Amino acid sequence: MKKSPVYKRILLKLSGEALQGRQKYGINPQVVRTIAEEIKDIKELGLEIAIVVGGGNIFRGGVADNKDLARSTADYMGMLATGINALALQSALERIGVDTRIQTAIEMRDLAEPYIRRRAIRHLEKGRVVIFSGGTGSPYFTTDTAAALRAVEVGAEVILKATKVDGVYNADPVLHPEARRYSRLKYMEAIKKRLKIMDSTALSLCMDNGMPIIVFNLRKKGNIKRVVEGETIGTVVEG
Repeated sequence: MKKSPVYKRILLKLSGEALQGRQKYGINPQVVRTIAEEIKDIKELGLEIAIVVGGGNIFRGGVADNKDLARSTADYMGMLATGINALALQSALERIGVDTRIQTAIEMRDLAEPYIRRRAIRHLEKGRVVIFSGGTGSPYFTTDTAAALRAVEVGAEVILKATKVDGVYNADPVLHPEARRYSRLKYMEAIKKRLKIMDSTALSLCMDNGMPIIVFNLRKKGNIKRVVEGETIGTVVEG
């Protein structure tokens, strides 16, 4: 029996690392194709889908360890990397018949539309998947903050944060097998405990606007669909 989604409009946050799969750098075409197919599956449920993509598989601005490279410059380089990932994801989606638009916070006229809130909402209403690239367009802000900002701006009901683990733990489950997974968390609890969900700016923005976050394992096939159909998986962060 076909299930109905519990949301109408979502924002999916994909890290750059999600697109590289198990390789150490760059874009894995097979992984991108698999993600695109899962997005198509939930699109066919009638969902309106916005996506924010990171750039850490190519260049991570905030952790650039280079004394000769200004933090702002490094962040702009990271923003440009998100544009490459957005193009890869758009190509994979359109190959399987999903109509998409890329909107960018940094002007790239030949590749993407500039970010315009009303236009983004109109694309969603027309059934197009909207991919947001370029972060917020300003240095010192992560793509997690961009995801929180765009979700609030376009009226998404939830942020789905796709990761490589099945939720939020009280310690790194790779290094600490005894680590305990949270099924539900409050925003303030996540901020106080410095849990690695999103940066504090993103969490505060979600808290101030009542935007729930669901953290789940992207590597388990079908998980995106399970989340939007209301199955209890991963960790829910809310007020």
